[in-house]
Amino acid sequence: MLQDHPNIPVMLEQVEAIARHCKDQERAYAERLERVHPKLQASARNLIHYRTLREYDIRDLQKQLGFMGLSRLAKAEGHTMAALSVTATILRALMLGEFIEKEHITLTIEKAQEIVRTHTRMLLGTRTPGRRTRIMVTLPSEAADNEQLVHDMVARGMNCARINCAHDGPEVWQKMIAHVRQASEALGVHCQIAMDLGGAKIRTGELKPGPKVRRYKPQKDRYGRVIHPAEVWIGPAPHPEKEWLHLPVSSADLKLLKPGDSLYCRDTRHKKREFRIMKVETDGCMAEVYKTAYLQEGSLLYTDKKFKSRPFTVGVLPAAEEPIQLAAGDRLRIHRSQEAGAPARYDEEGELVQEAHISCTSHEVFEQVKPGEAILFDDGQIEGRIREVKADELQVDIVRTKEGGGKLRADKGINFPDSELTIRGLTLKDRQDLPFVAANADVVNLSFVNSAADVRELIDELEALGAIGEIGIILKIETQSGFNHLLDTMLEAMRVYPLGVMIARGDLAIEVGWENIGRVQEELLSICQAAHVPDIWATQVLENLAKKGVPSRAEITDAAMAQRAECVMLNKGGYILQAIQLLDSILRGMGPYQEKNAPMLPPMEAASRKKQ
Repeated sequence: MLQDHPNIPVMLEQVEAIARHCKDQERAYAERLERVHPKLQASARNLIHYRTLREYDIRDLQKQLGFMGLSRLAKAEGHTMAALSVTATILRALMLGEFIEKEHITLTIEKAQEIVRTHTRMLLGTRTPGRRTRIMVTLPSEAADNEQLVHDMVARGMNCARINCAHDGPEVWQKMIAHVRQASEALGVHCQIAMDLGGAKIRTGELKPGPKVRRYKPQKDRYGRVIHPAEVWIGPAPHPEKEWLHLPVSSADLKLLKPGDSLYCRDTRHKKREFRIMKVETDGCMAEVYKTAYLQEGSLLYTDKKFKSRPFTVGVLPAAEEPIQLAAGDRLRIHRSQEAGAPARYDEEGELVQEAHISCTSHEVFEQVKPGEAILFDDGQIEGRIREVKADELQVDIVRTKEGGGKLRADKGINFPDSELTIRGLTLKDRQDLPFVAANADVVNLSFVNSAADVRELIDELEALGAIGEIGIILKIETQSGFNHLLDTMLEAMRVYPLGVMIARGDLAIEVGWENIGRVQEELLSICQAAHVPDIWATQVLENLAKKGVPSRAEITDAAMAQRAECVMLNKGGYILQAIQLLDSILRGMGPYQEKNAPMLPPMEAASRKKQ
């Protein structure tokens, strides 16, 4: 008989002790709870209850409950006290061998699910019919001038358009927003506008510009044989639609060319090259080149193979980027001064003349890091160890790159996962951008949230702008500090409504370590569910598809797992429309199998390939 089970009294005492502790913690946070927005009061209390529950190791209790066929408290995030109360009532009834009326709990499972749906709708807008999870998409700069692109993004399932304030400016942002609003009206849907404040991200500084040379290289196989020529658009400006390589030539005589003609030149290496004209349009022509050509400003192109015709002159070319090539064992100098960085230089005997160097956008790091601590560049692609710290520079030993070495470029992220940095809060640019964001966006995304103080600073600025209650807030969690201080940060943020959390897995993975990101991601999903706030699953979702046109098997699985979140974010890319369409299909297909973190069991169906 179950009532004779020797562990029931012990299990009951453990469950009741946890419940008492939850109530004690709720009283301890009473002052903080008073400041929480009325619509988030129950959610804030539940967050405290869940975080208290997670202070205990209840794995043995869970196993015992499972052996008895009872709920194992594994899905208690959204209704912690209800789960504890029901479990205690059942154990008490089993121990006494009689029916016991369960305690009345306001925040039931059904109520918790209803609250999450309401909060999500207020923050991220109405869902697409047939799909629970919203889709957020980062708008590319071209969205300002390409109304049709934005229309197609909304038509394919974009529920929220993200604008990154780290790029472009108010004039471009205004055009993007206008196109989103126009598309929403035309399609009879509502697409939210979310704008990212750049935040205190530490980046590499500028690099010295390289020569003004452009390479036009055909695609070759492993044997060096050309399998596809380089496609080059020859005209005053890049082609408005195609992503062809651009060769700037402003001559009106280009219109006289016809398919089948050729342009001839000698490139910077004095090698003879031929550009075969394939298509002629009003503002230029498309040509193919089958041998690699290097051209610079002022290079001459001739219609005559012997270079006797009147030439076309190559116009202004951007300076070629000259990244710093680094490999394990190399030394890199990081400096406070804004001097443009440069690769290492060697003399004719191979002796080092000047070490590789680059600046850092944050001056505070020079005062807060220590020798022996790790430093990572470009989403962890290059890893170093700080060898020496001086007032104005760091000496860094490179310890890991990809095979063949890594290329460090300007404006790439720098992470210090071992260091205790106090770089936080709104930057000067954030404060300059915020009035526009508050006046035009539905949601403001706060980047690199580290503590409650960061959130308090944003709320104070929004109050000064009169925007509290007019705009939602999304906390982007992308640092160790942000994750470790999440309870206090969330309680501070819950002063305003609506609220959400973005799991920014890129920087977060570097900060907490690749081996920990899976666990941390799960914890963030649980905490968001406990607080009844929508979570946004972000970074590299269908990245290969969006950028290259073909998805990987791993990212398809990742996209399917993302269905547990209230929203999934896609980054921009040349194939973003295909990425939106596929993600929409995946989320619709996974809907019957998963509701938040609870697996569902619809009737099993045969696998079949659906026609697009």
